[in-house]
Amino acid sequence: MSEMITADLVDLDLSAESKEAAARALAERMVAKGRVTDLDGFLADVAAREAQMPTGLDGGIGIPHCRSEHVTEPTLAFGRSAAGIDFGAPDGPADLIFLIAAPAGADDAHLTILSSLARQLMNTEFTDALRAVSDPETAAALIRGDETPAEAAGGSSAETEDTATAPAAASAGAAAGSTTPAASEESGPAERPFRIVAVTSCPTGIAHTYMAAESLENAGREAGVEVTVETQGSAGFTRLDPAVIEAADGVVFAHDVPVREKDRFAGKPTVDVGVKAGINRPAELISEVRAKAERGERTAPAGAAGTPVDRAGDSTEGYGTKLRKWLMSGVSYMVPFVAAGGLLIAVGFAIGGWTVNKAPSVMDHFVWTQSDSWGALLFQIGGMAFNFLVPVLAGYIAYGMADRPGLVPGFVGGAISLSINAGFLGGLAAGLIAGGVVLAIQRVRIPAALRGIMPVVVIPLISSAVVGFLMFVVIGKPIAAAQKGMTDWLNGLTGTNAVLLGALLGLMMCFDLGGPVNKVAYTFATAGIAVAGPSDSAMKIMAAVMAAGMVPPLAMALATTVRGKLFTPAERENGKAAWVLGASFISEGAIPFAAADPLRVIPSAMVGGAVTGSLSMMFDATLRAPHGGIFVVPLIGNPFLYLIAIAAGVCVSTALVVVLKGMRKPAQGTPAADSAESRAAGEKGSKQPVAA
Repeated sequence: MSEMITADLVDLDLSAESKEAAARALAERMVAKGRVTDLDGFLADVAAREAQMPTGLDGGIGIPHCRSEHVTEPTLAFGRSAAGIDFGAPDGPADLIFLIAAPAGADDAHLTILSSLARQLMNTEFTDALRAVSDPETAAALIRGDETPAEAAGGSSAETEDTATAPAAASAGAAAGSTTPAASEESGPAERPFRIVAVTSCPTGIAHTYMAAESLENAGREAGVEVTVETQGSAGFTRLDPAVIEAADGVVFAHDVPVREKDRFAGKPTVDVGVKAGINRPAELISEVRAKAERGERTAPAGAAGTPVDRAGDSTEGYGTKLRKWLMSGVSYMVPFVAAGGLLIAVGFAIGGWTVNKAPSVMDHFVWTQSDSWGALLFQIGGMAFNFLVPVLAGYIAYGMADRPGLVPGFVGGAISLSINAGFLGGLAAGLIAGGVVLAIQRVRIPAALRGIMPVVVIPLISSAVVGFLMFVVIGKPIAAAQKGMTDWLNGLTGTNAVLLGALLGLMMCFDLGGPVNKVAYTFATAGIAVAGPSDSAMKIMAAVMAAGMVPPLAMALATTVRGKLFTPAERENGKAAWVLGASFISEGAIPFAAADPLRVIPSAMVGGAVTGSLSMMFDATLRAPHGGIFVVPLIGNPFLYLIAIAAGVCVSTALVVVLKGMRKPAQGTPAADSAESRAAGEKGSKQPVAA
């Protein structure tokens, strides 16, 4: 840190009374040193960072910081306030203020050095020495690491020999995360310490990221727990060894930006908090994750549907990948509404008959002893759930793009789409527009006085007005016309066209077994029945999609039953579960098989799915419920022929996969080698399913 702070950048008698004045006073010193080229522009960037999250920390510390194009080189200024300045810390004002300035394109080495300061701030000896130091030169040397806290206080070098290298050690730890071995020397060799992996990150990735890491590591040492931290900071991040993650007993996420590659940590007891919680209460987090492990609580397996915005894409991904994730964000939140509303409507029809959609409101006409009233009640509840589909779709597409600020204009645009009969196409457009408008507003330079009201007033107001104008006046009518045209086309499908559509949907449902292509087909089907009175064509499409989606896991289950020798022991175990998963319309039940042998399993599944989809359409089977598998057969039109269509596809897929696997030659001419390879691949696949 030799070039980063000098005595000229230290103010031991900081007289500012507000955080803005403190930042200005320290920034003026940076300007005088030529480290900052535009004082007001730099302070605006500092204020923008402060608006995201207060930078006050427990223990009387304030660390305003930012990355700015007005900074020429990484710089640190330090001020000490006798009266204290409020930086938003829970325990009160800060008397030690560090202003950290990093260039917009700061190199990794300098950012790593900056991170070492963040780790030193967790050392009470360091902060005590700063409070006691009497001259700027000594303070600067202490912060640079040229002097240790004891030396700054007048202690001998012999007493501080072991601590003289603390800044360097902190810097090295910040560069690649660090492992904190538990203090368990007295434990016998058979005792294994509890192991935690953690990820820390903050919006700028300069200070809080590394302070949280240091805090968690210190707490781990005190608790006798191994804590290994991956710091996802501005200097990039070094991924934890997969073996370390695999061996971990729990996970702690202390972050204010989405965790990158979060799926690596799936399937373990997890505590997910903001980065300041990692700094202020690390012992509580460690205790919480241990308690979750003892209770057997686990997160969803890798690839399962988590919070979609966590997977909404980072800046290194292409636009096509981001767009897919944004759309999947909306679809993932919409599907539960589809399932709940669709099943309630279907059961309402089953109980109350086909005229239940014409029943009066149950608020005024409900008779406890009449089945028609109960059917009408369920139907009307399901209809209310369906009313949320398009707003939720639009709102969470915008959420995936712009986080929380996108929710309001997204929901408004989705509601407008419903009111103008633009349907799901309108919802897709409204969500993308809302997210784009919010992102555009966030790029505008705003006066510091207005930043506090931006998220709750300005952004919702402006973005909702813009989205509403575009939906009502500009694009609403064309989209509504397109939606009507698509609906009319579906209603006109008969004969060969319907059969071909069923085959296409079957291929899509079985192509990636719960992935994006599968979801496109499923969303297409659910969009058709997401109305109070869906057309026969829409219900036929829904039936074909669900039938085809049941084929892959059922086919793999049957194949492992009739020709078990072709499969590894792990696959045969997965085959038992696949019976239930397939019957429940969970296509992901076939993923362990596809992961182990994709070139044989996926084509076989696709052929069987196409057969089932085309037969379902040919048999005019209909379905009002968007999910449920065999458990909603009573709600299916032509149920006997529908089951025949499923059975035909399962038999075709089973026959193909058995034939293809039977043609496989043993690796290196030995059955044992082939079995070992298959077993390893099967076990890997069974541990890493990809869910819808």
